[in-house]
Amino acid sequence: MPIDLQTISALRDKTGAGIGDCKKALEEAGGDINLAVEGLRKKGEIKAANKAERSVKEGVIAFTGDSQKCATIVLVCETDFVSRGEDFQKTASDFASELLAGGDVEAFKTSADTKVKDLVLKIGENIQLADVAIFSGARLGRYIHSNKKVAAIVVLDGGDEVVANEVAMQAAAMSPKYLKPEDVPAEILDKEKEIYRELLKKENKPEAIWDKIIDGKLAKFYEENCLLNQVYIKDDSKKIKDIIGTAQILEFKKFQI
Repeated sequence: MPIDLQTISALRDKTGAGIGDCKKALEEAGGDINLAVEGLRKKGEIKAANKAERSVKEGVIAFTGDSQKCATIVLVCETDFVSRGEDFQKTASDFASELLAGGDVEAFKTSADTKVKDLVLKIGENIQLADVAIFSGARLGRYIHSNKKVAAIVVLDGGDEVVANEVAMQAAAMSPKYLKPEDVPAEILDKEKEIYRELLKKENKPEAIWDKIIDGKLAKFYEENCLLNQVYIKDDSKKIKDIIGTAQILEFKKFQI
């Protein structure tokens, strides 16, 4: 029998289960909400749905691939104890391999949904796929901290693997928001300048020298927030734009749990 949206919504409100699961349960129960609830309970869907509201602050980041293509998975959970468990770590690693082999992020998310629910029921914690990504390019740089909670990927045009990995480590350690000064939105710069002017006014600095001081403050802002302008963490006499030489950074992303 056809199941109307109102009945599906009522079951979802009652159980917290997903729309697809509710529709299937109702079809199997002939439209009877009570039987559908019973069916969802037997499948563990309600148990999993209830846990989905719990806070997830732990987890692991998993990479797999090579210097030209890499799949990244961020799998999160509630406790550090679970994140260090064999089942959890293996699931993250297997997910990364599956994503790399398939190459389709959206298709992977769909196929992984059931596996995540199974893991929730097995382990008894809220577990979620927090991030899924595939990176490809002529040269990839990767860095992942020993705790598997902080990582970064950098895509270069040119350069070698050593340089690429160094830039990835920089991105993981220093959390740049932008690649270069030109990438900073105008509204962000305007707000920074407004703040600087207010501070200079309160400090009774002569207005004639404000522009020069603001230029210096903006240079510091770029140094802190733009990857190319950041001081290299292994040699403070150099900036990232110095160590990459003629190579270009096409993309970068930091992952953190």
